[in-house]
Formats: sequence, C-alpha cells, structure tokens
Amino acid sequence: METRSYHPDPYAADCPSRQMLDRIGDKWTTLVILLLQDDAKRFSELQRTIHGISAKMLSQTLRNLERDGLVTRTIYPEVPPRVEYRLTPLGETLCTPIQAIMQWTERHFDEVTAAQARYDAQSAAAD
Repeated sequence: METRSYHPDPYAADCPSRQMLDRIGDKWTTLVILLLQDDAKRFSELQRTIHGISAKMLSQTLRNLERDGLVTRTIYPEVPPRVEYRLTPLGETLCTPIQAIMQWTERHFDEVTAAQARYDAQSAAAD
C-alpha cells in the first residue's frame, strides 16, 4: 500500500490545518489553555474566571479541545459528580507560544491602542 506525505496548506479553504489554526486562534481557546496550564480546573472555575463566556460557549470550547486531543475531561464518581479538565501533553505544547503572544500583547498594548485611536480619529475626520 502506498503512503503519501501530507503537506498542510493553511491557505487552502479545505485544509484541516486551517481548522487547527482557527481553533488555536479562537479567543476562548487561548484563555482556556492559559488557565489550564498549571493544573486541572472544574467547569465552574473556568467560567467564573473567564468573564464574558457563556456556559454554552465554554462547553463547546472544551468539547472541541477534547476532540482535538488538547484537553482531557475526567469525571469523578462522587455525589454530585465532579468533572475536571486538564491539558494533555499535546495541549501543553501550546502554552509557550500562547504565553509569547500574551507577553507581546502586554508589551505593545499602549502602542496598539494609540494606533487605534489615531485611526479612529482619522476615520471620523474623513466622514
């Protein structure tokens, strides 16, 4: 049987690598991964910490991360049942790049907001 080498092309609309980039670039995914980088968390703890995320969106994000092999979901047989989410070894490999983006954001926040204000002022003046 012949095996082919697959070369991801994120610029191609039908390439699975595009879906992976979409998932990693999602604002909720980034925040969930950052929160899980140190230890396991319960759903309610994640939702309480990530302001603005709905239960439905958090549930969907966690399901997608679990499907992609980035997060594991552990159900403990207690009453009431306790469910924890933890990064897998594959999920842990995303922590360093995401931390680098967060550091860039913190370092350049003032510059970006100043550029936005200039742009908005120019756009308003042109209208």
